[in-house]
Amino acid sequence: METVGVSDRVLLHRSATGDRRAFGALFDRHSRALTRYAWALVSDRMDVQDIVQDTFVTAWNKASWVTIAESSALPWLLVTCRNHALNLRRKKANHRTESLPDGLADVAVNEDRALAAQRLRWVLTEIESLDGLDRRICELCLIEGRSYAEAAVIVGASVGAVGKRLERARTLIRTAVSNNEQ
Repeated sequence: METVGVSDRVLLHRSATGDRRAFGALFDRHSRALTRYAWALVSDRMDVQDIVQDTFVTAWNKASWVTIAESSALPWLLVTCRNHALNLRRKKANHRTESLPDGLADVAVNEDRALAAQRLRWVLTEIESLDGLDRRICELCLIEGRSYAEAAVIVGASVGAVGKRLERARTLIRTAVSNNEQ
């Protein structure tokens, strides 16, 4: 199939009917521009590749109902690419662990464990008072520095459940520490 001079609208229509060559032509036509755009949105090579791939998977899955302006699919692809980048950014923000404040981090590094435990007694007491699963999640994410995904695998829960449990535990710990410092 010759694709020179064929509009993106026609290529998308053919893709919707399962024409892989038409979709390949659409990919060849716009993948460089999408890759450059993805680099402007994220800084990791693997993330760029994932975003571009997800954009074209979305285009393949939605080819039957995508309406493009004029004859180019590029504006729609760029918006889709941006949405995937924003979703990735949100996902990474949700799974990021927070580090200890500077003073507390120094305590853990520079002092022996007994003294560090004494200085962090309110936090540790609150973590110990949590139910078993919440306590384990706090130990994994807050103390050991593991990601939500790693903790989810270890405790056998979803990443979302780990995030919600940790958010709830952090609120309880912050409240308890604030009350004990007053």
